This record gives sequence, C-alpha cells and structure tokens, in this order.
Amino acid sequence: MSRGARKSVALNTRALNLPLTGVQRYVEEIISHAEGPIAGMRPPRAVMGAAGHAWEQGILPLLVQGRTLFSPSNTGPLAVRRQVVTVHDVVPLDHPEWLNPKFARWYRWLLPKLVRRVAWVIAISEFTRERLIAKTHVAPGRVIVIRHGVNRGFAPQSRPVIEAAVRRLGLPSGRYFFCLGSLEPRKNLGTLLQAWAAAQKEMDEDVWLVVGGERGAGRVFAPLHLPPSPPRTFWAGRIPDDALAAVYSGALAFVYPSLYEGFGAPPLEALACGTPAIVGGRSAMPEVVGEAGILVDPVRPDDLSQALLDLARDSALRERLVSAGLKRAAQFSWPEAARKTWEILLSV
Repeated sequence: MSRGARKSVALNTRALNLPLTGVQRYVEEIISHAEGPIAGMRPPRAVMGAAGHAWEQGILPLLVQGRTLFSPSNTGPLAVRRQVVTVHDVVPLDHPEWLNPKFARWYRWLLPKLVRRVAWVIAISEFTRERLIAKTHVAPGRVIVIRHGVNRGFAPQSRPVIEAAVRRLGLPSGRYFFCLGSLEPRKNLGTLLQAWAAAQKEMDEDVWLVVGGERGAGRVFAPLHLPPSPPRTFWAGRIPDDALAAVYSGALAFVYPSLYEGFGAPPLEALACGTPAIVGGRSAMPEVVGEAGILVDPVRPDDLSQALLDLARDSALRERLVSAGLKRAAQFSWPEAARKTWEILLSV
C-alpha cells in the first residue's frame, strides 16, 4: 500500500459522542480491526442535535481536506462526494411514527440525497439494502452488503462467572429469560410483556423475565407507553459491557420480539454465548439467526408465549438450538467486515 493511500481515509466519528448502542459498537469494531490508519474527525461532546448537524454539514467537509471520508452511522455531509456511508436501517423512511418528528423529518430529507451523492453505500444486511434502494432509488450497484461480526468476548461463560454477574446486578433469580435493547417503540416490549404475563403462570416460580436497556433518547424516539409489568419481571437498566456475556450465557433464552431491525446484533451475541434466541420473524432477523433461532410473529403474544414455554420445558430443543446457534454465530466476523470495508474505502 502506498504512503498516499495509507493517509487517504478520514473518519466521521460524530456517532461516538452518543451512549454505546449497536451503531456505536459497530463503529468501534470497524476502527479496531481496520487494516490501515484512519484519522478521526470528531466534534466536541457537546455538539449534539441541530448543532451536531451543523458541524457535520458545514465544518466536517473543511476538515476532510480531499481525503476519502468514511461516515459509518447513517449520516454524513452532503458536500463530500468522495465518501462511503454505512446505513444501518431506514426507519425514518419506513416508520417515522416511531421517532421524534423533528428527527424523522431531518433524516427523511437527508438520507435519500446523501446516498445518491456518495461513492459507495454499505448496508449491514440484505434487508436494509432492499429497503434503502426501494425508498431512495439509489443505484443498486453502489450499495454493498457487509454484515456485522461478533466480538470474541461473546462466548459461553462458566457457571461461577454467571453466578457472580447475577449477584452483581441484583437479578432476582439465576433462572431467567433475557431481553436487551433500547426501550423504544419498535422493540415491541408491550407484546413481550403480554406474552410473559401468560407464560409465567405455567412456569416454575423461580423463572423471571429480565429486561436490560435504557429508555431511548427523546430527541430521537417517540414516547414509549408500556402496560403494567407482569409478576416476575425485572428491569435491569443498562447492563455493563463486562457483564453482558455472562448475562447472555445464564439465560434460559434470549427474547427479542423487535418489529424492525436493520441487522439486530443482540440475538447474534446471545447465540455466540450458547443461548437460544427467540426473535421476531421480520426485517433482518431471519437473515441473522437463520434456522438457529425460533422465529415468531412479533405481533402475536400467543406465539411468543408458546415459544417461551417450549424453551422452558424442552431441554432437547434447547440443546439443539445451542449447538446450531454457536455454529451460526461463527459465520459472522468483525475482522472480515473490517477488511471488506477497508477495500471499499481504498477503492474510492
């Protein structure tokens, strides 16, 4: 690689100003596995909302100075054509009702213009690619799919490690179903609570539902209205990164009835930890879990309730899904994702 090529990539790290979620984890993984140097163009932490958009559209293009710009989080400056943008989902175009109206309006205006101007667009799943092309009419030949990987830290944990995490987080039982994600409308927690209200009546009294995650930012998401929590529901809040693999590993199953995902990393992380996954059978979820998970209709509480009961009662089913899940997760690699991303960046 020539010295000029090695210095040719600038990184739009505006997304790293936000709390760690799937998008921020993607950015950090791609950076850490990059095959060449990337210079980060990062605004002050205070630059959020409208000020953040102004920095990105007005100041960032001046900082790039002719280099290829990698914008890895659904947004980027319209003035930079020599740019690669990663699109994680097209929720603002498909379901603006799930978002803060101002946030939705901005991205409904920006995203179609951006993807038609830049050199390449990376979609993180075939589902996202298809929806992006349908909604923005970007040239299909300029949209490439590069899937997420799984961090090596997500692996089956020992019983002592799991028990230590249960005590540390104050979980009410060592037997639990686990759900993780931002508390926002598309995660479909209302249906999960309905399903759990029915299923827990037929389970042992020491089996709980543990829900991890924090309420989504009001500047991004529409308000979330949930029914009262059924018995044996524990709201764990944000799960520390260093405890997450243990919480996944200790669960009877991971439950993710999301209505819409551009990729859906948590179910894949659960599979890598040797935990069966129950997921909503829409959007990118079938792509991610394949036949290694249980796909349910996410708007039918009865389907979800039955899946919970099946995994609580059928040890043979759990063992089969554990084996299939470990094989499935092994197919997703961050080094491979970073290598493909770097090749696209250098081709610009």
